[in-house]
Amino acid sequence: MTCIDEQPAPVLIISGTRPEIIKLAPVYHALRGAQSVRPVWLHTGQHSDMAVQMLDCFDIRPDHMLERQGSTLLDFSLGCRRQLEGVMGQQPWSAVIVQGDTESAFQGALAGFSHGLPVLHVEAGLRTYNLRRPFPEEGLRQMISRISRLHFAPTLRAAQALEREGIASRDILVTGNTVVDAQLWVCERHHIRRRVQGRGHILVTMHRRENWGPDIDNVCAAIADIAREFPWMTVLFPVHLNPVVRDPVHRHLGALPNVRLTAPLDYLAMQQAIADAWLLLTDSGGLQEEAPTFKVPLLVLREETERPEVIDAGCAALVGADRQLIVRSVRHLMDDGEAYGRMQAAANPFGDGQASQRIVARLEQMLAPAPAPAPAHAAAPAVAALSV
Repeated sequence: MTCIDEQPAPVLIISGTRPEIIKLAPVYHALRGAQSVRPVWLHTGQHSDMAVQMLDCFDIRPDHMLERQGSTLLDFSLGCRRQLEGVMGQQPWSAVIVQGDTESAFQGALAGFSHGLPVLHVEAGLRTYNLRRPFPEEGLRQMISRISRLHFAPTLRAAQALEREGIASRDILVTGNTVVDAQLWVCERHHIRRRVQGRGHILVTMHRRENWGPDIDNVCAAIADIAREFPWMTVLFPVHLNPVVRDPVHRHLGALPNVRLTAPLDYLAMQQAIADAWLLLTDSGGLQEEAPTFKVPLLVLREETERPEVIDAGCAALVGADRQLIVRSVRHLMDDGEAYGRMQAAANPFGDGQASQRIVARLEQMLAPAPAPAPAHAAAPAVAALSV
């Protein structure tokens, strides 16, 4: 509880990309309900138009909107850090909250650390230990862990990774993943539920940098094989706008009548697309976390995943960009209903929708004033007894 003359502690929440907004929005709303904390939202501008749309989706009005400077990652990073310094100097802050493994999260964590503030890392401990896959995320999240004060691990496995790296267990809290909190919030607020009869569609997404080049061609060739073998099954493929992805996708799949190539979907449309899906093929980390909420099996178009819990739970299988393996895996699920049923999660392995509440409780505990020392006269009898 906050005393009448005591102001809530200002805590700076830093977002820059669409996934960060999704996963920090539940934390922000939970903090708004806490009497001892005043959340202040800063958006770095790393994602611009799609971020504004996402902020509106979660009823968030940022307190600070930075201006993206330049077109390269270096330009963005320098401009972001310079503007963060200005915000840091506007008032005393109690803590900085960042999420995940983006350049915005890294710059936000670095700015907070440089000002001597506790950095709280949401979704800490994800690891592949391959600095090239995913790039640059694996390096960024490891560096954020080195300067964070509290580590909110989404799963026990993530917490164990942090402990192996020498982080004290008292500074780690297993919370579940806030992405589940966000899904439950929007499903209730925006009435998202399965709307199709029968199997639904195969949903495909692919965008990761490490899959650019021949891997995109291989995956598209596999999807073309699947579309021809199962002409009654619709394949929905929201295509990333980057020409490195868009051009080969349209070249391989544009003429197939049962493949729908669309522009990227916004968050609500993507949640509805997952809810209506029979199967999801993706290299996205976030979708690996979201699909189990709707009991949709996944084939992960990567060689490794920093979210092995989805594999361990039986909800997903790694298929990489292997054309034959992708086709064989889809065919197997088409033919074997029991195998498909085993991949439908009974519960999402990434959380129960209460992660944000756990984060807020730990933050309030950290910010609570230390208890006053006991009066000297109260300690005297104990000291006397020990000296006998």
